[in-house]
Amino acid sequence: MCGITGFINSHADQTADALRPAILAMTEALAHRGPDDAGYWIDPAQAIALGHRRLAILDLSPEGHQPMHSASGRFVMVYNGEIFNYRTIRDELIQRGYSFRGGSDTEVMLAAFEEWGVMAVPRFIGMFALALVDRQSQVVHLIRDRLGIKPLYYGWVEGGFVFGSEIKPLRRHPGWNAAISRDALASYFQYNYISAPHSIYQGIYKLPPGCVLTLPLTEKLHREGFSPYPHDPQAPCCPTAYWSVQDFFLHGANRPFAGNPEEAADELEALLADAVSLRMLSDRPIGAFLSGGIDSSLIVALMQRASSQPVRTFTIGFEEGYYNEAQYAQEVASHLGTDHTTMMVTPQDALDSIPLLPQFYDEPFADSSQVPSYLLCKETRQFVTVALSGDGGDEIFAGYNRYRFLPKIWQTVRWMPYSARRALSWPLMNMPRAQCEAAAQWLGRWVPPLRSRNASDSVTQTGQVMAAADLYQAHDWINATWQGPLPVRGGTPASTLVSYLYQRQGNLPKEGLRMMLLKDQLQCLPEDMLTKVDRASMGVSLEVRVPLIDHRVVEFAATLPPALLFEGGNGKAPLRRLVHRYVPASILDRPKQGFQLPVARWLSTSLRDWGETLLDAGTIQAQGYLDPKPIRRQWEEHIQGKRDWTKTLWAALMFQAWLEKNE
Repeated sequence: MCGITGFINSHADQTADALRPAILAMTEALAHRGPDDAGYWIDPAQAIALGHRRLAILDLSPEGHQPMHSASGRFVMVYNGEIFNYRTIRDELIQRGYSFRGGSDTEVMLAAFEEWGVMAVPRFIGMFALALVDRQSQVVHLIRDRLGIKPLYYGWVEGGFVFGSEIKPLRRHPGWNAAISRDALASYFQYNYISAPHSIYQGIYKLPPGCVLTLPLTEKLHREGFSPYPHDPQAPCCPTAYWSVQDFFLHGANRPFAGNPEEAADELEALLADAVSLRMLSDRPIGAFLSGGIDSSLIVALMQRASSQPVRTFTIGFEEGYYNEAQYAQEVASHLGTDHTTMMVTPQDALDSIPLLPQFYDEPFADSSQVPSYLLCKETRQFVTVALSGDGGDEIFAGYNRYRFLPKIWQTVRWMPYSARRALSWPLMNMPRAQCEAAAQWLGRWVPPLRSRNASDSVTQTGQVMAAADLYQAHDWINATWQGPLPVRGGTPASTLVSYLYQRQGNLPKEGLRMMLLKDQLQCLPEDMLTKVDRASMGVSLEVRVPLIDHRVVEFAATLPPALLFEGGNGKAPLRRLVHRYVPASILDRPKQGFQLPVARWLSTSLRDWGETLLDAGTIQAQGYLDPKPIRRQWEEHIQGKRDWTKTLWAALMFQAWLEKNE
């Protein structure tokens, strides 16, 4: 696991001495992602430079140093991630006459590019973001893994083109002049994250998952004629997809898995056992996160099955009992026989970590579970360098309540005239907290889970569904955070990758479960879940691997019909059936808790002074990005206990904290 960066200046034939300070500064900005080694490469003739920070996991020797050259010298590469099947590829290349000086996956990748060109990428099983310079063809390829596990930013600055694992190194380029994008900021307030292909800065983009962007080195790079959307027919230069999850959803709709639930579990077990086994390869200490839930318990069970020694597992526990799931993790660990560590975290530990978040998330990011995620990674890093995680199970196998009940709610209300639904939606979305509980109980007559969920969220989301024109919009609004007009001045939400694909591809599912799963795998998974995991882990130099997002597992899950995903009325049925082969249902079956802290209460107590400072109306007014009136109204209502505005206030607080840190 590493950090990469680089640039292509507009004017060639610059000296190495002239280019070196910029690439050194950019590379140093990624030291947290790779504390073990640093390197750079400069080609003055093309005015291109590559930088790399290394967290050594495979082949700890100097033979794994990057930037690395292919044997012939044709390719030069910097790379962040791991290719888990590199030994199989290496064996095939040896049979084809290649030899290797070291044991790194980087060297194998370069040999694969020598043999098959850029189309070697579909052979890779792993997580990766890389920059590959082809000195013979005089192009540079930026490539990102299929699901977007590893990040890759790129764009234009004054006098050149820049790229990197994070935005931090891009800001170190001497030509940096990017301004905050108000449209991206509006997108952030809509979802609590900024959706690809945009970033918080104008002219700086995220490479979409499963894509390659190829740029020439023989001519000046222009922003004109470029589009950040894949296969944009209006743009001569744009990313191209080598893999797309929507293709597998279409294939799965036409040829769904035809077996019974037990056969589905068998198929999944074979795929996931291999995915886990591959991800246990490491030359550094390795362990796993264990929450005691279905996903992490299954990953740990498969690790333990593949290991001759007790697997190291880690859980953080909280002093506040309602949020403490450490006891459940301990039960699973005891049953599986792991070497388990519970690390207790105090409320003060969590509070102390919050001001640090803007330095890890160099874009505004407001999923409040980023706090316990960071604490778990920080504590785990004391013992191991690599950890496997159960992230992704909900998005891949329909684990969230919305997958089960949003279509049901929609079917219940869609018969009403749209004008009537709109009229009824407003009071539901603006109901005081004191009335939400009664409303949730009443609505729960038709949708029972509403009675057991957060009453405010339940009532608000029901109002959102009633106000929607169709299920696609209802799902979008359920995922959205801010209710009503966004507080951003002069910005409207930027078009997301999801909206672009749905406008461009008329054959994508527009109703039901498949539509919701596809949208979440294209957007929520990479922009929220995987962003949270990457920044929290790399902020403390910990590599986290996610077997449930092995692309082969994702492709299989896309073929499963709703009846198999919801066997017995619960989501993630194939995962449940499989994990019960290793851990009894009596240990695992309990209501889903989630990875959360009592942020709502803290905003009214321990974090109140911090919040008051960041949300000062005069400061917000002077900055000019936000309208302070709706934010202050929500803040006052929240601290007075009238309504729970945690999600929207957290978005405002994280933006203000980010702005204070970065601008």
